[in-house]
Formats: sequence, structure tokens, C-alpha cells
Amino acid sequence: MKAFAKTAKKVARIVDPYLPQIGNFGYQVSRYELDLEYKVAINRLSGTATITAVTVTELQEFTLDLSDALTVSKVSVNGKRAARFACRNGKLRIAMTSKLATGAAFSVVVRYSGSPRPLQTLWGEVGFEELTEGALVAGQPNGAASWFPCNDHPSAKAAFRIQLSTESPYQVVASGKLVSRRARASQTVWTFEQPEPTSTYLITLQIGVYVTTRLASTPVPILAALPQRLRSAFDHDFARQPDMMELFVELFGPYPLANGYTVVVTDDPLEIPLEAQGISIFGANHCDGARTSERLIAHELAHQWFGNCVTARQWRDIWLHEGFACYAEWLWSEHSGGPSAEELATYHHQQLRMKPQDLLLTDPGPSRMFDDRVYKRGALTLHALRRQLGDEKFFALLKNWTVRYRHGTAVTDDFTGLAANYSGDSLRPLWDVWLYSTEVP
Repeated sequence: MKAFAKTAKKVARIVDPYLPQIGNFGYQVSRYELDLEYKVAINRLSGTATITAVTVTELQEFTLDLSDALTVSKVSVNGKRAARFACRNGKLRIAMTSKLATGAAFSVVVRYSGSPRPLQTLWGEVGFEELTEGALVAGQPNGAASWFPCNDHPSAKAAFRIQLSTESPYQVVASGKLVSRRARASQTVWTFEQPEPTSTYLITLQIGVYVTTRLASTPVPILAALPQRLRSAFDHDFARQPDMMELFVELFGPYPLANGYTVVVTDDPLEIPLEAQGISIFGANHCDGARTSERLIAHELAHQWFGNCVTARQWRDIWLHEGFACYAEWLWSEHSGGPSAEELATYHHQQLRMKPQDLLLTDPGPSRMFDDRVYKRGALTLHALRRQLGDEKFFALLKNWTVRYRHGTAVTDDFTGLAANYSGDSLRPLWDVWLYSTEVP
């Protein structure tokens, strides 16, 4: 076992310098199948993960990301028991009895159990979290490993099937389309299919004593799961979501998922809302009957295009998520009778000028990934681009962006390269001052 650990350590490389401990080389996952049971009262998760992948190099050993709070009892590869496996320091290390050739398809089955808990990270607690009545998963940026073995990097997208058995009083919401719900004794088994390639951090699981409802009829189905006590406030606070959906489809292109959009409101307060593939999660504090969280509702919906569908290949380019979603807030305000995008840009530009001039938008550093300046400066960059291109070309660019990189990954150079096609003049001066300089123009 010591020799195995040394070998695994020797071949370890860094996938992303912002999160050097996550991500794995040597293979590409195409599908995860999770068959799980969760006992709410005792916070006990157990089951199997079946991972289908293809090697990108010759392999005899490989790793998966998995929390140390979970215990692995059995691992098999292509139906054969693994020669050795060990789980520590957030990695499940697996050695096979024989090598797999480059380009070989293989299947890994991991049986595991434990009491899942959030990972302690630079950005606070991330991942699987108990609620007063239920649980939630807040995966960004590296929380998927808190509840299933995976290649937990945004560039590693795959399809998912999630089957969860839990006590029947609880409603379950997970990424994907609900394809089956069957009761057996005191348990209910919920099965979801997510065919669109999805980053692991965007796969979520929500368990609570919820009622479900469908919002007013729209071309894109919008569902909600929430405590009954919040229904009246929700009906007021989220009433304009169908209008947001209609606007964003017009400006950004078709909604990227076949199974629609779901909003979950937990019975507990949450510090911030959370995005997941096809789902946004809000706390009870975001549902106060006064529409005080409407900009956040717009922000999370916009992430379905920017961040969830088109995903940054490296975390350094997170402005491609947050800057775009922040600008969507301003576009919604402009459309719905609030301050215009120009007015909001002017205000936030003044605010940024008064803050430290030490943040590089295209490489903010891991500790500043979620700095509000990334959000606002990203939005301001887009507004400057909109001014230069004009509305027709700017929104044509956004639609092309969401179609060209649909369910894929991209970096800043991909966006600037695409934008060049929409301008008769060089955009380099704009990019130099907004993307590649720390001083706010």
C-alpha cells in the first residue's frame, strides 16, 4: 500500500492552479450513474457510483475526487475487483490488475457510504449540507466530491443519472428530468436523467418537506419546490420569472436544457442563492414578499446560459460566468422599468474606481474568485463592449457565444476571438484596459 501511495503521488499533476487538489488526468468521463439511499434523520448516505469513461492515455492507476468523510468498501473496473484502492486527502486512488490502452472504454463501480459533510475550503463550506429538515448540495467550486466520486473540475463535463431513495415525506429535486418516482414501503425512489454534458459542481441534490408548483404557462416550463408556509410570498416575489425567461431567451438564445427550469426555496436561510444545472436554490430569506431579491432571481436564471451551459475551462476565467450573470441583472432592470444598464454601469463604475485597483479580471487569484469586483467589472466590460458594437451586434454575439460553446467549455480568448467578428475596428484597446489591466478605466 505504501508503494502504491508513492506511485500515485509521483504521477500527480495539477489540473487547475486555482484548485490544485482537484481534477484528475488520464481519462474522460462520459456518464455518471448514482444509485443512492439517504437517511435524513441520521445524515447517512450509501450506495454505488458507476462511472463510464474513456482513457486518454495508457492507464494502470488513476484517481477520483472523493471526500474523506465517505468510506469506500468496494471498487471494480470493467467488472473485475480493483487490485488496490485507497481513499485519503480527498482522492480515491485505484490500481488495476492490468493496463488499459489509450482510447479504451471502461466502467468503474464504487460502493461507498458515510455521513456527508461540507468541505472546508478557502471560500467557506462547500458541498453536501444538512438542513433543519432535509439536505442540499451547494457544489461550487469543488463540492461534488462531498457526495460522490468524480472528476470534479468544470472542464470535465458528463451526462448523469441520479437515483435516490429516501423517506417518503420528503420531496427530492436533482439535476435533470424526473423520469421515475415510485413508493415502496416508507421510502420513495426518485430517478433523474441529465443527458446534457454537465460539470460535476453543477449537479445538485435538494431534499426537503416541499410542495411543488408550476409557474404561469411559458414556452420553457418553470417549476418550484418550496415550503408551504412560503407559498404566498413566493407567488409575489417570483411572479416575474416567466418574463425574465422570455427576455433572456430573446437576448441570449434558446434556453439550453430540454427539461425546463426549477427553483428551490429551502426552509432555512441561505447566505447567497446557488446555481446548478437547470436549478436555482434560494433560502427562505430570499422569499420575503417584498421582491427584495429580484436581481438575484435574474442573476441565477442567467447562469443557465452563462456558467452552466457555457462553462469556464479554468477557474481563472470565472468572469465568463459572473460578469455575464451580473450584466443580465442590469438588462432585466432596464427591461422591467428599473434603472437602465447605462445608469447601473455609471454607478458601479464610480464604486469600482473607489476600491483597490489590484484585481486582474482574467486572473483574479483563487482567494478573489468570488470578489464582487469580478462580478461588477465583468459586467462593466460587457457594457463597454455593447457601447462599441451597438445593440444589434452585441446581442448577436451573445447568441452566437451560447450556441457555439453550448454544453462545452471556453476561455477568455474564445470570447474575445469571437467578438472580433462583430467589430470593424480592433477591440484590443478595450480588452487591454478592461481585461488585462488592474486599474479600472
